[in-house]
Amino acid sequence: MQIETVKEAYRRYAGFYDAIFGPVLHAGRKTVVETLACKPGERVLEVGVGTGLSLPLYPASVKVTGIDLSREMLDKARARVARRGLANVEALLEMDAEAMAFPDASFDKVVAMYVISAVPHPGRLLEELHRVCKPDGEILLVNHVSSENRLVKVIEKGLARFSDKIGFRPDFEMRGLVTDHDVVQLARVNVFWKVMRLRNGVSRRIR
Repeated sequence: MQIETVKEAYRRYAGFYDAIFGPVLHAGRKTVVETLACKPGERVLEVGVGTGLSLPLYPASVKVTGIDLSREMLDKARARVARRGLANVEALLEMDAEAMAFPDASFDKVVAMYVISAVPHPGRLLEELHRVCKPDGEILLVNHVSSENRLVKVIEKGLARFSDKIGFRPDFEMRGLVTDHDVVQLARVNVFWKVMRLRNGVSRRIR
């Protein structure tokens, strides 16, 4: 997967993303925001904010920054913020999640929803999530991971050849990216998606 092909995929999705992926992925978004248990005044970074479907779910007492690679998706997110009067959204920025412009330890909590399987280098993304999160902060991921069911796995492998077109890896594997030590909490949203709370610490190079 390459950045330009991912951008092109989500440029195509922008016009109908909410109608299709809004209801389908809502349970994961809701679970992540509830699991964060944000405290008043905390700064939250949402990586891959997309059209901003999750933004109304955050408490008004926390400050939220969202980044995304797709300008078209961000335009939808900005319209949502204006329409809903979400004054706690500090910024919505076009940015590569694998090379963020934020200083180290900028955020109390960092969230990546349905993102890690949609970037060219997942290890670099994880490194950046750790870097921009405060040492005592929290990192939460929600994502589809490759099924343990043999039949489903075959289907995922078949779809994987179209990853550039659909904008994510259907056969994505977390093994090798995080260890049991990294994962503080693991919960299944449903048969397709898992929520992971990661232990933060000194950023380490992951390949």
